[in-house]
Amino acid sequence: MLTNFENNLNKNFPFLKEKKLLLATSGGIDSMVLLYLFHQLNYNVAVAHCNFQLRSDESDADEYFVDQECKKLKIKLFTIKFDTLLFAKNHKLSIQLAARKLRYDWFYEILEKEKYDYILTAHHLDDSLETFLINLSRGTGLEGLTGIPYQNNKIVRPLLAFSKNDIEILAQEINIQWREDSSNTSDKYLRNKLRHDVIPILKSLNTNLLTSFEKTLENLKQSQSLVVDASKFMYEKIVIKEGNLLKIKINDLLKLPNRNTYLYQWLKDYGFTSWNDIYDLIQAQSGKQVFSDDFALLKDRDYLILSLKEEKHLNEIYVIDKNSNQINVPLKFKFCNVKNLSISDSNSIFVDNDQLQFPLTMRKWQEADYFFPFGMKEKKKVSKYFKDEKLSLIEKSNKWLLCSDNQIVWIIGMRQDNRFKVTTDTTNILKITI
Repeated sequence: MLTNFENNLNKNFPFLKEKKLLLATSGGIDSMVLLYLFHQLNYNVAVAHCNFQLRSDESDADEYFVDQECKKLKIKLFTIKFDTLLFAKNHKLSIQLAARKLRYDWFYEILEKEKYDYILTAHHLDDSLETFLINLSRGTGLEGLTGIPYQNNKIVRPLLAFSKNDIEILAQEINIQWREDSSNTSDKYLRNKLRHDVIPILKSLNTNLLTSFEKTLENLKQSQSLVVDASKFMYEKIVIKEGNLLKIKINDLLKLPNRNTYLYQWLKDYGFTSWNDIYDLIQAQSGKQVFSDDFALLKDRDYLILSLKEEKHLNEIYVIDKNSNQINVPLKFKFCNVKNLSISDSNSIFVDNDQLQFPLTMRKWQEADYFFPFGMKEKKKVSKYFKDEKLSLIEKSNKWLLCSDNQIVWIIGMRQDNRFKVTTDTTNILKITI
């Protein structure tokens, strides 16, 4: 298997050469075989082990075992203990999801802090079959039927071309030591029930099940690739990106025979789960919205508009001191004194610095707000200005105000206030750029 594994690395993962690799190692047979293979091939590896404290002394024994093996192999080890049960309770997650989040957040922390390049996990072909069956049983699209990907961002899975049987044979041949996880014998989890009860029956019906499964996966991946290509092609024609907003042209979307499929492809990475509500949004009244944890999708007159939810900023006020040259939160700003006016755009204004009262503040607009639009002598309510500009609900919620003593200096990115404009009497010009 070592030769086959090396050939697989050279063919499918040549980018791992000369990189700093972090191996996720539980102490089980799969991760210990992966550790052995990379150690034998002299890759630059370190090990990361999580103690989730879910199996009392057994979890501590796993940690001790991994520590001893790493010392034998002279491999750097990172370890951490998690109070997984408390984390799951506080975040209202299942134990499995809590452990997954804790694990990968910590892995990425090590990558950033210690300058490692990739995280390697020991997922194999049988794991991919189990994932396929889990997704199939719950209902899924093509993407959910393509198994576990070989690479997902910084996570790489070099054992996916090998079966559990391949791994067990190698471990026995060269006497690799490992720890058995007692939770793997429990049928409490769906994955274990499939592993113990369903897959053995499928293998008895077809002795070449994994080979057939690999061929099926390849066909499904090619079909998924066609879907992705078509989705990208139509995305460029129908979706407009404006700053942090995505605007989907409804009239063009309605012309597509498979519009729900396109919507799913465009929006699936934004955390939405109520897909029927999203599909119904196309024909809904203007103003109706569908939410995920972090995003809002609004039905406007001519568009479906996707934006980040902004509730967390509604009551926040950001203070800008007189000596600030630049700020980065909640928006990036630069302040500089200039001698003359130059051409400005929606991203910059020139103001009379002597008219400002520091500290300046930045906040969201409120219903009672008014300002004097640049070039006008009469005041106007901000809400009326937004209405005249035909802003959608999401566009309104994304707007910030720059204020001096609670007087609006700038509706940021849109209109400056006339009271702070540069005149012939101005001697101190401040340029503000977003």
